[in-house]
Amino acid sequence: MVQELSTDNLSEIVNNNTIVIVQYSATWCGNCRIMKPKFKKLASENNDVVFMMVDAEKNPESRKMATVDNLPTFATFKNGAFVNQVQTNKFDVLKELVNEVTNN
Repeated sequence: MVQELSTDNLSEIVNNNTIVIVQYSATWCGNCRIMKPKFKKLASENNDVVFMMVDAEKNPESRKMATVDNLPTFATFKNGAFVNQVQTNKFDVLKELVNEVTNN
């Protein structure tokens, strides 16, 4: 299941969960909308991982946790620390990022 960040508190979520995967997006971003169902599919396949949707424009502190300069950006966090991020609209690249953090 994908959770939507309602307050700018991603750091709390990252610190309280072993693995967190984030899609940074914006309402105007077409590629973000294209990737959302693919992100949800990966979430349904990884029940032990927290998947978060973060509006990059409404949550500046959460955005600072990863290098977000293009949308959509996907970031992974493990044990409270930033691991990696990619800016992509390709499912295979996103899946590789998820596998990288869940298989280690």
